[in-house]
Amino acid sequence: MYINHMQKALIEMNIRLPEVLSQIQGASGLAMIDAILSGVRDPHQLVSLCHSSLIKNKGEELVKALEGFYTQIGLFSLGQALEGYKFYKKQIQNCDAKIGEVLNEYHDTLPENPSKQPRKPIRHNKPDVKGLDQYLLKIFDGKDATALSGITDYNWLQIYTETGADLSRWPSEKHFTSWLGLSPGQNNSGKRQKSKSKGRPKAGHLFRVTAQSLLQSKHIALGAFGRRLRARKGPSIAIKAVARKLAEQYWRLMVRGKEYVEKGVEHYIQQLNHQKMRQLQKLAIELEVELIA
Repeated sequence: MYINHMQKALIEMNIRLPEVLSQIQGASGLAMIDAILSGVRDPHQLVSLCHSSLIKNKGEELVKALEGFYTQIGLFSLGQALEGYKFYKKQIQNCDAKIGEVLNEYHDTLPENPSKQPRKPIRHNKPDVKGLDQYLLKIFDGKDATALSGITDYNWLQIYTETGADLSRWPSEKHFTSWLGLSPGQNNSGKRQKSKSKGRPKAGHLFRVTAQSLLQSKHIALGAFGRRLRARKGPSIAIKAVARKLAEQYWRLMVRGKEYVEKGVEHYIQQLNHQKMRQLQKLAIELEVELIA
């Protein structure tokens, strides 16, 4: 919210930083905003505070973007938004520190021989918790949820806080997805159709968010499945279906220990073509025609 307020205050003063910087809350953006609030107005001096790679790639654009009209109202709004952002940033850091303390308290210490396997990158809101991946692996007895498509240590931690470590409380993956609110919710009897709401627990929302990101992927089978379904039934049904499949894989991995390996879009397309070919051959037999390759 406060990032949007900073962007609005800058644009109202015709300072177009948000159009040049993808994140004005980055180190370079905050350095320039702090300098503006301290009285610096020279665009070249402000740009000199940025990272060297940013100066090299976008130096001229930044100089033009900083040629604005500074007003008292705009500077006051910018200062208020910056203070609000720093306050909540500090609150988040305190939360991360507390998470680290709780993990250390309940799970003693980190493993003596931590895994050297590289972890999936966390693009946004990465928790500042030392050894987070090792704590999670220890909690789940070495079962690594990041082997699943779209799961990082961050959303794994979020799912863990909602479901706990013992997923055997749900007798099957169907019970688990039903509790998450990801299973079909209709009760049909003849011509009567009743909508049966499954609710929307926070954990189900986390799987939906992950599924939505998978629809944008180019080399993941679940993404290809979701896009194919989206073309026929719309985005909401596709996201729910992908989320359900991902939740089923998560339950199987954590309860039965079946590791999931992403085989990619090509494998999914091969299976799909094989299925189509079997259907075509069956239809050819029924119609008594011969297929020619």
